[in-house]
Amino acid sequence: MKNTKGIILAGGSGSRLFPLTSVYSKQLLAVYDKPMIYYPLSTLMLAGVREILIISTSKMLNWYKILFKDGHHLGLDIKYAEQAQPKGIAESLIIGKDFIKKENVMLILGDNIFYGDFTEIRKAKENNENATIFAYYVKYPERYGIVQFDKNNNAKKIIEKPKRFVSNYAVVGLYVYDSDSSKVAMSLKPSKRGELEITDVNNSYLKKNSLKVVKLGRGFAWLDTGTPESLLDASNFIGTIESRESLKIGCIEEISLRMGFLNFKQYNKLIKSYPDCDYKKYLIDITREIRKK
Repeated sequence: MKNTKGIILAGGSGSRLFPLTSVYSKQLLAVYDKPMIYYPLSTLMLAGVREILIISTSKMLNWYKILFKDGHHLGLDIKYAEQAQPKGIAESLIIGKDFIKKENVMLILGDNIFYGDFTEIRKAKENNENATIFAYYVKYPERYGIVQFDKNNNAKKIIEKPKRFVSNYAVVGLYVYDSDSSKVAMSLKPSKRGELEITDVNNSYLKKNSLKVVKLGRGFAWLDTGTPESLLDASNFIGTIESRESLKIGCIEEISLRMGFLNFKQYNKLIKSYPDCDYKKYLIDITREIRKK
């Protein structure tokens, strides 16, 4: 089984969130008690991915380097690359070509939050042969890239923001590709808005019968944080779950310990360096629960 590397695309101007994004990128905005980028990073970690490339503008990369360094303190290997202009999600596969090499890659958008049982996502990553995408039932399909299915419930086409009803299943910002994905992205022509579209990558695989669509069912939540309203909704959602369950979502230190990326000695050394706060108290308290298992 091939190793799978991870890419977080944390670029874009975040214009819909202006003036919040007038100083720094939306992926550094707070979603309840953590920077937004913690959540996509935690998704990759929960899928078992440890080698990660963060792609953003040169200005924002400096902030991510301060935040995560080389990732070794979390049991990760984090590298960084620049996307000078927002030229599309698919461009990340070109920028990350030398990082991906001959491995599979799990690409996630830096403003997408996932919550629930990650078993299906881990299975999809491990069983990926060519390309795997994830579909989620939405109320307003005209706002998303939508999967069109044939009468046998097989994916037929992916249509960006369809004007007529196609289905209720939107493609979420999480994708698994083989190493050919860079070549596929390089073969694309920019869309009318001057971007390399990830929908075109997915349709390219689909035309070759090489695309698998995994539906994320009930009990799983996908949160997009691209507008002030959705950002507030995500913060309220995270806050409610954490309050009810007394467990944190997207807590990268806890995930590192639970996934075996860090041992207890490394973990305790890490959190000892943190300032006294509720987050540190949680990290200390959670070790008692983990040691019992």
